[in-house]
Amino acid sequence: MYGAIIGDIIGSVYERKNIKTTKFELFKGNSVFTDDTVLTIAVADAILTHKSYTETLQEYGKKYPNAGYGGNFYRWIFSDNPQPYNSWGNGSAMRVSPVAYAFNSIEKVLKEAEKSAIVTHNHPEGVKGAQAVAAAIFMARTGKSKKQIKDYIQKTFNYDLERSIDEIRPVYKFDVSCQGSVPEAIIAFLESTDFESAIRLAISLGGDSDTIAAMSGSIAEAFYKKIPENIISEAKKRLPEEFIKVIEGFKEKYTIS
Repeated sequence: MYGAIIGDIIGSVYERKNIKTTKFELFKGNSVFTDDTVLTIAVADAILTHKSYTETLQEYGKKYPNAGYGGNFYRWIFSDNPQPYNSWGNGSAMRVSPVAYAFNSIEKVLKEAEKSAIVTHNHPEGVKGAQAVAAAIFMARTGKSKKQIKDYIQKTFNYDLERSIDEIRPVYKFDVSCQGSVPEAIIAFLESTDFESAIRLAISLGGDSDTIAAMSGSIAEAFYKKIPENIISEAKKRLPEEFIKVIEGFKEKYTIS
């Protein structure tokens, strides 16, 4: 899960001040976790404690109300009768990474990714985005090659992964839809050479920087198996202790290296 969280924290300062280069300072004084991190932790906690996704997402949202949620989700957090609102936004995909570690077949991962999405994002594109990211993480953590991941995602979800970062970057604009950010995040991972380069490539696209980096980082962590300790350390400095406890508890239960 640190892959998603690190991408979120590093990308947080560039979301509204996009940069179109891979040469930037990873952590700044105002680098902070946002809704991507809060909701990733919530999904992990829901899986660990066997509570519903609705209950746990609302619980964390209320506890961290200023994390930068979209308007529809913010209203959903405080609703007495929370219902899905047909969203195709990338919120379903940014929070899904724990699912890919807690289930041990692609079929179960896809089913659970849908379950985690539809409490809010019940639009087909919202579900599809969550499933695509979860599938990529699952395949990465179980030893599949980049080509196998790419081919599966293109065939199963009909995402165009034939573009390059250099082709996308000059024309890419802010886009919070799954269909307009999940493929780009996956491409950033596919072009990367290690975890850090995946984060840098993702943020260099511009757009919804923290979320693209969270998605790309979550796949890169699973594929490369290793995040530099100094990067993890910098991220942990910016997290509440209760988040770290959930992460460590999840890693212990699901034997994430």
